[in-house]
Amino acid sequence: FFWRMSGGAVLSRADILENIEQGNIKITPFDPSAISCASIDLTLSSEFRFYKPGLEILDVKEETNYVDITEKRVLKEGESYLLLPGCACLGITEETVELSSNLCGLLEGRSRFARLGLFVHITAGFMNPGIKNRQVLEIYNASAHPLALWPGTKICQFIFLKMSGSATYEGKFSTQEL
Repeated sequence: FFWRMSGGAVLSRADILENIEQGNIKITPFDPSAISCASIDLTLSSEFRFYKPGLEILDVKEETNYVDITEKRVLKEGESYLLLPGCACLGITEETVELSSNLCGLLEGRSRFARLGLFVHITAGFMNPGIKNRQVLEIYNASAHPLALWPGTKICQFIFLKMSGSATYEGKFSTQEL
């Protein structure tokens, strides 16, 4: 009922392809085979940030910066990132997603990996209209097993939503890097 009232909708495969053709959605690099019935799978890059060990109290405030408590690691070809049980890391997609001002999206994990205990995107899964960035992934291992994260894996999915109006996000993370 809400979607009919507001004019919003989840885009189907045909709608995603049409919006790509019209330039409303740009995905670089683009792999047409990654589009499913209502989303596109995105690829894990070789860039990670792991949390440095520490017991100091972190203030959860706007000005607290994750860069101060993490260390960046870029894997060499053929390497995986080992995520231990109960640990988190940050990853980022290979693809840059660019949306027009009348589209927004949701970033979600894939069920095949959730069944292994992998949370690919813990929170902040809403992607604002007008973005042009790679998607930072908040990854967590909820299983009892170490999990090897391999660059090149189609790790998450992006669901496109049609807005009832238009807007453009211009906040702190409008361009994201890891």
